[in-house]
Amino acid sequence: MPFESQEVESQKVESQKENFMNVHKHTDVIRIMVVEDNTEYRSVIALAIEDTSDMSMTGAFGTTEIALRTLKDTAESERPDVVLLDLRLPGMSGLDAIPLFHATSPRTRIIVLSQSDAPEDIMQAISAGVSGYLLKGARLAEITESIRTVSQGGGSLDKNIAQFILRKMTAKKSDNVNDLTERENEILVLLGKGCVKKEIATQLGIGYSTVDTHVSHIYKKLGVSNAPAAVSQAYQKGILPNT
Repeated sequence: MPFESQEVESQKVESQKENFMNVHKHTDVIRIMVVEDNTEYRSVIALAIEDTSDMSMTGAFGTTEIALRTLKDTAESERPDVVLLDLRLPGMSGLDAIPLFHATSPRTRIIVLSQSDAPEDIMQAISAGVSGYLLKGARLAEITESIRTVSQGGGSLDKNIAQFILRKMTAKKSDNVNDLTERENEILVLLGKGCVKKEIATQLGIGYSTVDTHVSHIYKKLGVSNAPAAVSQAYQKGILPNT
């Protein structure tokens, strides 16, 4: 009997561990909604997400209207963590829908995934509060990595977009004094080139946590919440030079 009791107890412990791991895995899974009218491209993105162990699809839609209705009808605990949003859509455009996504599900973060590298589209999307802007030429690995970055509270800017901004954006210099430190300016320039924190730490030979602290100070001083907005604000204020 003692042996049987020990065996039963052991089975209970293993069952509890398995249940804990299942709950933990579910909690760590990033929920994704895709809003894209090109069915072929939408399927490619959906398959890539489903093949990624830490991500799952909550829905894929061809219009913002249907996506917003579905989001509204979804329990808050089941809503997507990240929406991949095209801009050129039938009916309501992605740009017009951004404020509505924020209003419907404030915790859901938005990554624009578009063919458009037009300055007005980039600026309007960033000003509306998106957390990332990627071009459709981005590799699937870049898209999934951007999803992870954004889901953790970061920002993701396609390197092509960052370089485009560096070359093309015309910004009026602000009367505000640039009160960023020399190191913060160095980091801001690298953010503008599309570098992530780990790359910045390596290039400058400093710790990741140090970079993270500097980036937080940059966001606070510029009154923004992510890297794309910081770069945009820096150009508008004339902190970053035009090339």
